[in-house]
Amino acid sequence: MQKLSSHSVLKVQARSLIALAIASAFPMQAAWAQEASNDTTKLETVIVTANRRAENIKEVPMSISAIKGEALDTYNASGQDIRFLSARVPSLNIESDFGRSFPRFYIRGLGNTDFDLNASQPVGLIFDDVVQESPILKGFPVFDVDQVEILRGPQGTLFGRNSPAGVLKFDSAKPTNRFEGYGSLGYGNNNAVNLEGAINVPLSKEWAMRFSGQAQSRDDRVTNPRSTGEKNLEGYRDNAARLQFAYKTSDFSALINLHGRDMSGNATLFRANIIQKGTNNLVPGFDYGTYPTDGLNTQTLTSSGASLRLRWDLPGMSVHSITAYDKAKFYSRADVDGGYGAGATSGPGFIPFASETADGLPNLKQVTQEVRVESNTKDPLQWITGLYYFKEELQVDSFNFDSMSAGNPQNGYAVQHQNAKSWAAFGTLNYAVNDKLKLRGGVRYTSDKKDFDAQRTQTPFGGKNTDFLQAHPSSTNVSWDLGANYTLDKETSLFARAATGYRAPSVQGRVLFGDTISVAQSEKTLSFEAGIKKDILDNTARVSATVFHYTAKDLQLTAGSGSVNQNKLVNADKAVGQGFELDLQANLNRNWKTTVGVSYNDTEIKDDKLFVAPCGNGCTVTNPKGSVAGTVLIGGNPLPRAPKWVGNFSLKYSTQIGAGTLYANTDWAYKDSYNMFLYEAKEYKAKSMLEGGLRVGYVWADGKYELAAYGRNITNKQQVIAAIDFNNLTGIVNEPRSYGVQFKANF
Repeated sequence: MQKLSSHSVLKVQARSLIALAIASAFPMQAAWAQEASNDTTKLETVIVTANRRAENIKEVPMSISAIKGEALDTYNASGQDIRFLSARVPSLNIESDFGRSFPRFYIRGLGNTDFDLNASQPVGLIFDDVVQESPILKGFPVFDVDQVEILRGPQGTLFGRNSPAGVLKFDSAKPTNRFEGYGSLGYGNNNAVNLEGAINVPLSKEWAMRFSGQAQSRDDRVTNPRSTGEKNLEGYRDNAARLQFAYKTSDFSALINLHGRDMSGNATLFRANIIQKGTNNLVPGFDYGTYPTDGLNTQTLTSSGASLRLRWDLPGMSVHSITAYDKAKFYSRADVDGGYGAGATSGPGFIPFASETADGLPNLKQVTQEVRVESNTKDPLQWITGLYYFKEELQVDSFNFDSMSAGNPQNGYAVQHQNAKSWAAFGTLNYAVNDKLKLRGGVRYTSDKKDFDAQRTQTPFGGKNTDFLQAHPSSTNVSWDLGANYTLDKETSLFARAATGYRAPSVQGRVLFGDTISVAQSEKTLSFEAGIKKDILDNTARVSATVFHYTAKDLQLTAGSGSVNQNKLVNADKAVGQGFELDLQANLNRNWKTTVGVSYNDTEIKDDKLFVAPCGNGCTVTNPKGSVAGTVLIGGNPLPRAPKWVGNFSLKYSTQIGAGTLYANTDWAYKDSYNMFLYEAKEYKAKSMLEGGLRVGYVWADGKYELAAYGRNITNKQQVIAAIDFNNLTGIVNEPRSYGVQFKANF
């Protein structure tokens, strides 16, 4: 027997101790940790494009997570929309008051609860290198996607405006020179059908085509027992497709991307008086499948777009051009009071007045153009510079309906128009001081202008209409970032980053129930972070840890208006946040794999003079009263919809059986409690929530075929996750348990 050196003995002992520590943290047998010391399975290198170049994730000086392949298939198996990514990585939360459309993103607690269709968000979404500014465009289905990157912290230089919290970056699978593809068919409870597929066809030596699509549908699963109102609810049909053509020669490439979506179904169900007064519990006897209402409920969305990406490789530099056009139409109608009747003859519970409304986007158009030039040498100094242009036109229609009259006739209408233009110039420098130390710096100048008007031409239940209201906010900003990455050894890198972010001025013109518009001035964020990225256990495990602190000045917030279905924009003096993020991947042995993510986000609104109108339904507010009657102070409160703790965990077992591989995978996501609104109330403090999924499958014929059974929210946990606070104790609950089977074939 070969005698080990003292160094080797120490290395084996250290690795065994780490593996044992990982194993003891989770409900797994201690033997797995012992077997991990004999495992030779290595983790793949993760390549990201967070800095607009392909880089090893270890060499990027920022907190970043990547999700791809198998994980995306697992999370999205039951036909969920983009919200399936929520809490799947540290510091990320995603929610919606509209259902399968209008997702709202939060990173490190920074987000926007505004439900108006021209709302801006501090989290940018980049799909195939194109900014999707409107919240309606941000909900495009996730299919045939190669990788999702979550960039935490301000992205104020390379990605620019409206990304002071971070960026979600989606990269579709691109055409290749191989004939290949896949098809996947899933069937679940409530007759849910999930069909996805792609085909890649080489057309010539230079040309290739890739077509991919997704068709999702589900039958109604909620019934209205009353004689009035929508009878059956929560079914949907959601289809999307993408067609790409790629052209490539030795020094030039082009990529044409055509995409579209057609979705119809129901808006979110607002359920009247499902919260026990004085608590955040569901009322006894709550039944998810029953929804007594006198209102109508429908939602439709169509969107389409095209982009052209060109690249010229010249001596010493590469030139990129990205031209894109997107448009959408949207309509959503719901019974916001969540029940039936008004006054003494109402229910469930007491409803003071009926509220049935709709919002629509009959016109949304977005044009973007980016020209970027970057170095392509191997010199220590690398650079990127470019220009960016953005133009958006939209119209927002708001309707009110009389639920108490036959046919629910329209009795209110208001309209908004917004034309937004923005341009920017940006540049970054990367300098390798030596083999270990790399520095990065960037700067961006941005100019924004909006022309906005709003008017109410039909006042609900009679009354005076508004004048023609206008606003023309504009601003300029210089954003910058500085970062450093130090390679301590081949397994370990350290990084530090200071960065600023910027959100353009926002306008809120929801004048259907009010007579004024509000403008929030530009918001600016300064962030510091530092961390470590390390391969451990002989490259069978990888850990990334980050600590951060940020200050958001003139923070844009959305305040309710008490007993009126209206929002108003305000600027808080500032908000601060600090915390940490931890990501871990580990191949415990050849059969067992695990991932763990956890984050802590401590946020606070710093403004001792800012007051808002709380709920108009008699909820139990715990904030001190404001200086104006009927208001409360919110200084010292955490940011809304910002859970302090976010965690995720997955564990997969696989083994060879016959000519294939049997696997079982479980994944869990945890969100801590959070305030639903700017103020704090007992009824509107969301409970912490843990949701789990399970997938068991068999893969055979060298990976060509896969058959699996899945379950999402397997414990069928049901609780209130959002609310409407102006009418009654109306709540929105999370998705119930879903399950089904899936077959996938690759060719």
